[in-house]
Amino acid sequence: MGNRINGVAVLLAAVLLAGCARSVAGTAETEQWSPTRAAGLEITSGQSGPRPGVPDTGLTAVNGDGGEIDRLALNAVEDVQRYWAQELPATFGVPFAPVRRLFSYDSTGPGPVVCGTDTTGLVNAFYCPAEDTVAWDRGELLPTLADTFGTMSVVAVLAHEFGHAVQFRLGVGGSTSSIVREQQADCYTGAFFRWLAEGNGPHYRLATGPGLNQVLGTLFFIRDSTEVGFDTDGAHGNAFDRVSAFQFGFGDGSGRCARIDETEVRGRITQQSAAAVVPGDDGNLPVDDPDALAALLSTLRAAFGPNTAPIVGTTVADCPEGGRTAPVSYCPATGTLGLDLAGLAAIGTARSDGGDGIGDFAAFAEIASRYALAVQQAAGLPLRGVAAAGRTACLTGFWAGTITAGRGAPLALSPGDLDEAVAEMLAPESLIAADVDGRSIPSGFARVQAFREGFAAADPAACADLFR
Repeated sequence: MGNRINGVAVLLAAVLLAGCARSVAGTAETEQWSPTRAAGLEITSGQSGPRPGVPDTGLTAVNGDGGEIDRLALNAVEDVQRYWAQELPATFGVPFAPVRRLFSYDSTGPGPVVCGTDTTGLVNAFYCPAEDTVAWDRGELLPTLADTFGTMSVVAVLAHEFGHAVQFRLGVGGSTSSIVREQQADCYTGAFFRWLAEGNGPHYRLATGPGLNQVLGTLFFIRDSTEVGFDTDGAHGNAFDRVSAFQFGFGDGSGRCARIDETEVRGRITQQSAAAVVPGDDGNLPVDDPDALAALLSTLRAAFGPNTAPIVGTTVADCPEGGRTAPVSYCPATGTLGLDLAGLAAIGTARSDGGDGIGDFAAFAEIASRYALAVQQAAGLPLRGVAAAGRTACLTGFWAGTITAGRGAPLALSPGDLDEAVAEMLAPESLIAADVDGRSIPSGFARVQAFREGFAAADPAACADLFR
């Protein structure tokens, strides 16, 4: 985060983190929130991945090795093409022709040339419109994703590349900016996964709880670097923007994706422009710094008004009515916000800074979430239950929307901050999206959606209207 008081202003090794620069507008319409649903679908905790006992597809890939990764990929292609064979004519009035060629390669060895590209060392998957080809790396990319996030990550990568094939069939050409093409492809991926979650896939099944988390985790993993601007050629988007596009498709269908254009993207994108990139600046502040904490509390008072401000202490004390959470808690009986500074600093110190945490914004947002409980208490709202957890995430998102760059707030969002919030909300337990006792919304998808609703809201009262 950027702290104007001090003037101070996380990836796995081969992938990248992206940040944010402005507020969101024009987000998808949402139905009345339900604690048991993700975009209208019941939240389920069953199995996700290949359906047992289903014969493999008869599709083949050029240069394939017949191994497990190619088997997963080809079955994914079968499902994705089955979806688009139905969806493209139904929604766009255009017949879907299967892609002309599927190509598998191993980036860890001497690679063949695909669409004029030497695939030696190319850890990637891509669509080539000139040859109507979808290609994937079976040597490193897909195995790494499958080992890290599960088999649904393989499906997500292939669904994204077929999103580009759909663009080609709809006439979206090379003059369209990278960020628009990639946001559309992420959105088309979400639309496909909605069809899969509804039980339509012949080879794959998806639970809307942990299964969707695998998919969102994949998008987080392959996000842009904080040093990539949204207007850079080849930009895909930061995690927050990629997840947002996916959720548009999942919630509203493929027609919503086709409405993503330059104006729509520039109205809501949170990734900074190339001109604003400061190389090497991760924007992380020491969470236990008194000036940074003072600046944080100032922004919270500005967002919610001084009459809702709790008493702040630097210990997490016992509370007569429960409400003890770590590393920050809110006690309704005493109106006290208790901070465990060492615990917060552990969360706030990212790996890039020698720690094992997520980053400063994840820690600051956890503080904001407990502060948001005081706001709800002042409004006479319940502090326990999944609706309270949803309001909390929404209000935390609203606060984040008030400190976007350029607003003059004493603490401002810097590149990567919103991605840190996504990382926190995709963890097994999330304090950002939890009630006063720390019980979080069961679905990572629903947590992020609640946060996004607040980030796009013009007034915090919208959170009380949505989460009842």
